Order: sequence, then C-alpha cells, then structure tokens
Amino acid sequence: MGKRSGTEVFRITGARQGLADDVRGRQRRYIISMSVRTVSVVLAATLWNIERHVAVVGLALGVLLPYVAVVIANAGRENAPSLPSTFVPVPMRPALGAAPAEPAPEPGASGRAGEPRPAD
Repeated sequence: MGKRSGTEVFRITGARQGLADDVRGRQRRYIISMSVRTVSVVLAATLWNIERHVAVVGLALGVLLPYVAVVIANAGRENAPSLPSTFVPVPMRPALGAAPAEPAPEPGASGRAGEPRPAD
C-alpha cells in the first residue's frame, strides 16, 4: 500500500463536535431546565399558603425558565477551538540596501585594466 502524494490531510484535533452529539447535548440542557421549572411550579403551588416568599420565587422561576431554556437550547454549535495554524509562512528575505556610490573617476585615468586611455 503506497502513500498518495496528492491527498489532502486534515487535522482532527481542531474538529467540532459531531452534529448528533451537539443536538443530544442541547436536548439534555433543555430537559434539565424544564425539569427545574416543573419542580419550581409544583413547589410554588404547594407552598403558596405556607411559605409565600418561597412560592413567589418558585413562580418567578417557572415563568422565566422557559425563555432561558429555549435561548440556551438554540444557542447553536460551539466555536471551533483556536489551535496554532499548520500553515508556516515563508520567511521574508531582507531587502538589499542601496549600492554604495562609486567615486567619480579622475579625468584622464579610467582606473580599469585593459581599456585604452583617452587621448589628451
């Protein structure tokens, strides 16, 4: 079995949770929230004539928890975790500086070997 050079390889450490697991988790959070709501409404009805303050708190939870439960359940999928990039940028080569200025040649002397001197 040979290694294919043209296949694209993905890093799975940064992969999101599966869709089925995500839906299951959101359903679980919704069920827990609604169970707490049900218990608080039953406590409010039971304690209304015995402990009115606790009953009012339970009733307030029973009214507010459905909204909170729906918002939490519909919050959507989690963000992908930020991992270091697998892309390695090409290092920038430093730009060359300006060439040093050559001194002006003296009249009559070219300074180069093999070139004839100009006639005076």
